[in-house]
Amino acid sequence: MRFFPVPVYDVPMGRIKSALEIAMEKTEGVKGDKTSIGLFEAKQRGKLLANQYLAGKGDTELSISGELKKAAGEEQAALKQGCFDVFVSQITLPGIPEDLKRLETAGKGLAEVIGGKRFPPLYQQFLAAVSQYLNEAAQYEEAIKRQYAPKLRQKEEEFARRFGRQVKIDPFQDPEFVAFYNQNINALKANYEALIGEVQEQARAMFNGEV
Repeated sequence: MRFFPVPVYDVPMGRIKSALEIAMEKTEGVKGDKTSIGLFEAKQRGKLLANQYLAGKGDTELSISGELKKAAGEEQAALKQGCFDVFVSQITLPGIPEDLKRLETAGKGLAEVIGGKRFPPLYQQFLAAVSQYLNEAAQYEEAIKRQYAPKLRQKEEEFARRFGRQVKIDPFQDPEFVAFYNQNINALKANYEALIGEVQEQARAMFNGEV
């Protein structure tokens, strides 16, 4: 029986990783994944907490600050970020007076996660401005209806002649009126939308410690 020599390759030792090194690298990857997952879950908990707070399911501001105190380090930061993202998204122009309560609650939540004394006065000015916007929007609506009233009456008279009975048209069911209304009300909104962006940016800067 003949024996053939097994070839020996000259491989630099520096390129060979031991089983222990490979296992340690995998362990580090798992630790990194667990950390990322933990922070993601903390952020999601923050979002849930903020939404519950907005819905009135929390125990006033203590439900925010109390939960934040239970966490520390990166977990607390992620929890705060989740709360902040939800609260800051609520800074919008109100459509009806009842929206002011939602905006007020969001402001209280933001004050909790931002901390300090600078944000509340800024937000109070914002609430006063959007309250004024609602008043102006109501006045605009009445003025627009008065301006469009003659054309609306003409349409009602035309329908009355066509169908042989009196017809009352809801202006917001009339496409021409809706287009006329949106054109005018959007001009008013444009004056306040810049304020929305400014308050959101100020809130972000304070939250991130940039100002």
